[in-house]
Amino acid sequence: MDLITTEAPDYEPKATSTSFTTLLNLIGLLIGLGQLSTAYALQNGGWASVFILIGLFFLGAYTSHLLGLCLATDVRLKSYADIGFLAFGRTGRYVSLFFVNMESFMALVSFTISMTDNLNQVLDGYKLHISLFNLTTAQSLTVIAIIVCIPSVWLKNLDSISFISTISIILSFLICIVLACTCFFGGVKANQHIDVFQVKNIFSVSGLYIFNIASHMAIPNVYRSMADPAAFPIISFVSFTVVSALYTFLAFLGAKMFGPGVSSQVTLSMPKHLVFTKIGLWAAVIVPMTKYVFFTVPMASEVERHLPAKMALWKRTVIRSAAGSLFLIIVLVLAITIPFFATVLGLTGSLVSIFISVILPIAFYLKIFRHRISLASLVIHLIIVAICLVIGIMGVISNTKSIIKQFHH
Repeated sequence: MDLITTEAPDYEPKATSTSFTTLLNLIGLLIGLGQLSTAYALQNGGWASVFILIGLFFLGAYTSHLLGLCLATDVRLKSYADIGFLAFGRTGRYVSLFFVNMESFMALVSFTISMTDNLNQVLDGYKLHISLFNLTTAQSLTVIAIIVCIPSVWLKNLDSISFISTISIILSFLICIVLACTCFFGGVKANQHIDVFQVKNIFSVSGLYIFNIASHMAIPNVYRSMADPAAFPIISFVSFTVVSALYTFLAFLGAKMFGPGVSSQVTLSMPKHLVFTKIGLWAAVIVPMTKYVFFTVPMASEVERHLPAKMALWKRTVIRSAAGSLFLIIVLVLAITIPFFATVLGLTGSLVSIFISVILPIAFYLKIFRHRISLASLVIHLIIVAICLVIGIMGVISNTKSIIKQFHH
């Protein structure tokens, strides 16, 4: 297994994360854009579609556990791509790297679109004019925000950035509280009608739901940063359960409050004159900024891992930092070019997240533990993979059509 890692042991960060900081990191990874889009997804998919959301969270917790089992087989496994190599050789590594980098890329594009949309709403009514490269004020501020975030992607040990997870969690719960306050004290009654099930929208909506569990590419980093990896299964289950409950609550509350008119980001539907709205919008602007490091670190780590083991530490650090910075700049350009939040997020879920979070972890597990798996277990896992493939393909078709339609308009 010479290709598992080429990184010199001297540069490996020590596993120092406690169970609590690991829990914060996992919850921080899971919480994000999903909370803004769940109300839109529920309204367009029908209230019964929430069972798809809950089912996906439990499936995500299970597949993260499968990745943990794979990681436990060899201490040299450091990344998602390493697990792919252990299971399927070079092909497994290259396929893993493709999907990991695609998910990072597309997710960050969605985060950046979200930041711009919420900034635009925050600035509505203010006479503020900042223009960089002939961009709007909101887009210009997004450029500045990305530049501010770039140094965070130079960090290496996830334990050192657990405070970022804490900030993300606090702001995400703040958005939840603000939405509830808007309902109870802002004069917006939660009495809108929600259909039971809208079959015609289910595949486009499924992409939004699938994106909510998109965290698996960073799980090896989190797992290896743990001082006690044996606690990973229960921590994973708790984190997925907590976020699942939060998202279900937000989905129903937002859909009941704003009905068919709910925006793809629930913060954009809140009454502009309320102080609650301003707080929610600013929280929605800052949350994406806390995500850049988590989605960029795995990609930067993979770049560094392919550098010669004897290369000087400072050179490795410079190359790693440059790769992460360039990645964010490309993301920024695409987000400004394709500003369609819901469809980009849904396409990310259907095209990439379903592979990273469900299909590939199951495939790795079945291959690595093939001699220990019963026939019944094999059949069940293959059925899950087949169902997810169909959902993913249909979701890609639906969201691609939507993007083409929006471009024509």
